[in-house]
Amino acid sequence: MTIGKIIAVIDDDENVRVAIEGLVRSLGYSARGFASAQHYVESDVSSSTACLITDIQMAGLNGLDLYSRLISEGRAPPVIFITAFPDERIEARALALGALGFLSKPFEAQVLVQCIQQALTPPTSDPG
Repeated sequence: MTIGKIIAVIDDDENVRVAIEGLVRSLGYSARGFASAQHYVESDVSSSTACLITDIQMAGLNGLDLYSRLISEGRAPPVIFITAFPDERIEARALALGALGFLSKPFEAQVLVQCIQQALTPPTSDPG
């Protein structure tokens, strides 16, 4: 028996968060939304997240700092960053952390879907 994949959505904009949760559920996955990175860290979901979709600009712990913390704790799931304030330096930092996506709001739902599918596809072993 496999456990359903939980996709965590962190965004302080409730409309964005709810819309992404709905999209995730329409793909057949479980979604849990959080209004802040701190709420996510304190939740029981942080240890079983298959994919993390997080805003970058949030009060308190921002998305990049959250992900850096998860990496240092050895429990960083694949991540997709979203932002209303795209910046080349921030994008470079996100990609350096291993982000599968860096999406500027508003973004096409299909682009997010492709990132989610990439995050949840097991890596294939390279024979060579």
